[in-house]
Amino acid sequence: MIADSSCPVVAHALWVLYPTFYCRQALLRRHNVRGISRGLTTERCKLAALLLLYVAAMCGSLACVAQLYAAYHILFQWDGLPWASAVVAAFAVIAVCFVYAEFSFGYFAGFYLFMMIAGYLWLNQFSVFTYNHISSGLSAAASATAFILPALFIRSPLPQPRMLSARDVDRLIDAILVFGLAAVLIGAAYDFRIVSIEHIYDYRETLRTPRAVNYMIGIASGALLPFAFACSVELGKPWRAAVALLLLLALYPITLSKISLLTSIWLVVMTILSRILELRVAVVVSLFAPLTAGLILFALAKHNWISSTIALPYLGLVNFRMIAIPSLAMDYYNDFFSRHELTHFCQISLLKPLMSCPYNEQISVVIYKAFPTGGYFNASLFATEGIASVGPLFAPITAFACGLVIGLANRASAHLPPRFVLVSGAVLVQLLLNVPFTTVLLTHGALLLFLLWYLTPITR
Repeated sequence: MIADSSCPVVAHALWVLYPTFYCRQALLRRHNVRGISRGLTTERCKLAALLLLYVAAMCGSLACVAQLYAAYHILFQWDGLPWASAVVAAFAVIAVCFVYAEFSFGYFAGFYLFMMIAGYLWLNQFSVFTYNHISSGLSAAASATAFILPALFIRSPLPQPRMLSARDVDRLIDAILVFGLAAVLIGAAYDFRIVSIEHIYDYRETLRTPRAVNYMIGIASGALLPFAFACSVELGKPWRAAVALLLLLALYPITLSKISLLTSIWLVVMTILSRILELRVAVVVSLFAPLTAGLILFALAKHNWISSTIALPYLGLVNFRMIAIPSLAMDYYNDFFSRHELTHFCQISLLKPLMSCPYNEQISVVIYKAFPTGGYFNASLFATEGIASVGPLFAPITAFACGLVIGLANRASAHLPPRFVLVSGAVLVQLLLNVPFTTVLLTHGALLLFLLWYLTPITR
């Protein structure tokens, strides 16, 4: 089943992308740089092949997830396979941008969001909801393009009149670790419960942490502690790096969040990948490897070679929660807001007092009540700042604005070692898949991280 669902995607995408690579190779030969061009072309072809293999594997994963989580309205029918493959293959042409762009934070974020949209376009072909699937699919593809172009190609460094000294950076790391410890201790004074990952939803509703403390925890876990960890690794301070990881792990019993539980592991994995792989390849592998492991476990369990009790927890965490849910959220949001009033950005806390809002609760709660499956459906910028706020027609405009902000982050970090940017921004990229863009900027400290990138004197 997996091989059959994947092959059309690879075939169509390779057919479209091949002329681009051929023309590029001919152009490089014309400039008499055959040795260099051959190496560059080979490297880019390998990257393109890896990107297309991931698209194919993701479609196969969604087909597998549909067998396990049909209650979430994730469906797959064989008669819809040709059209779904064609749609995703046509969208995969945009992957050529990732073949020729250099690494940046925008590359990292853009790839994850690109794959999320590809997943939505696949699910869109099998959706049981009754909104206009053609216009919503076109809007999603246009939004992805509008975000990716500025996020990948705005990279020129900002002028830097003043930077922190090496001593200032050393003190900053210590200050962040103290701030992280304070966030853990204050948060634990309100809520501290050690439960397994399967039961976090049973207790999450009982959390009573004040909003100010939640902001403190969000900024520490999303921006400051990953920044301190990356600085410590880059500057050869292993003990401080270990303290940052322990503080991040200590936030799990306070927040009962899967991201908090896995952040420390995620940062270590991204650090290892940044040392052994070219960074663009590392970005792709960071999704490709865990997804492929889930497919292997699914196949083994399907043939009774391993117990489903081994495969299902992993599939639920990675292939379903990490890969499928961000794409599925767009299906839910499209259906809900095709029948209900748009938010016009009233979900942003700073704007609520200034405007009348048709919804008294958070949008994630509103969506959960409309589709009472699983937990609350926080969603990405494409769903929240796009579909919910302005509707599918104008969603590409908001996506472009968000892409410009990411382009500014690229400029702020242009002087830094790329692997430092990869590691320190790794948590934010995960948040962008599941949290509104404005929330990531403010509540999870993205703007603060961008400022720290701008001021940090770590050089290439």
